[in-house]
Amino acid sequence: MTEGGSVTTAVVFPGQGSQSVGMLEGFDQGIVHQTLEEASQALGWDMAALIAKGPEAQLNQTQYTQPAILAASIALWRLAVEQTALAPSVLAGHSLGEYSALVASGALGFADALRLVEARGRYMQMHAPEGSGMAAVLGMDDSAVEALCAQRPEGGLYPVNYNAPGQVVVAGRVDALDWLEAEGSKAGARKIARLAMSVPSHCVLLEAAADALTPELQAVTLSDPRIPVLHNVDAAPRSDSASVREALRRQLCEPVRWTQTQSALQAQGVTLLVECGPGKVLCGLAKRGMRGVKNVALGGDNGLDTLAAALAQQ
Repeated sequence: MTEGGSVTTAVVFPGQGSQSVGMLEGFDQGIVHQTLEEASQALGWDMAALIAKGPEAQLNQTQYTQPAILAASIALWRLAVEQTALAPSVLAGHSLGEYSALVASGALGFADALRLVEARGRYMQMHAPEGSGMAAVLGMDDSAVEALCAQRPEGGLYPVNYNAPGQVVVAGRVDALDWLEAEGSKAGARKIARLAMSVPSHCVLLEAAADALTPELQAVTLSDPRIPVLHNVDAAPRSDSASVREALRRQLCEPVRWTQTQSALQAQGVTLLVECGPGKVLCGLAKRGMRGVKNVALGGDNGLDTLAAALAQQ
């Protein structure tokens, strides 16, 4: 726990898919500009211009998307810490957001994190099998989705994001996802929605990307986290650098257990969840998976004012 922190507040950071051109519009404070300038210096290209003006096609390229979301998330984190009483006792991040959480915890330097996620995005794109992607299965519980994937005779379907009760994302090659769409409704799915993703994240199809990223994970400096971070692979915190590195490596080719993470946060007594980043995807998942927990999307309209009011009620 941070000094003076509330045991009832968690901050979570979003992953890929939450980006949009203009995602920091309305946040003109100095610390936001400073953070984006730091990002530009670390990466050698203009982060502020990409976030503000695009082009959208470049922002949506994985190697640019990931550092852009991380930079926007850390800009909002710093702003919230500067202007409100935000002092969470626990952090977590969905997929890419785990890196943002580690930066916020003090375990990973901001510049190092930016370079790591830029490389992560590049390796993911480079090593993704051609003709692969992801689809969200809605309206089935986790075990039912697992059973459905196991029924495909040729295999090749991997539950990869356990997002909330009744929402599991599956990765695989296009022909496997076609089979999933055809068979899903028969098995009880309310809807199967193909995602705009050409990379089959968080499954064995990205083992090569994880191997490529490993030397860079080994080379980076890690410190003890000042705030515990729950990791995607098992919703558990880690205190030593070797296990953090291994969790980040595993994260690329193992499922994101966000439903389990939400349960772990509630078990710790969290009553306020703050999404620190562009969009409000994680707040939407919290409404489904964390009953009775108030949530605030910092990147939304009047996010700072809403957060300040929520903290005053804690």
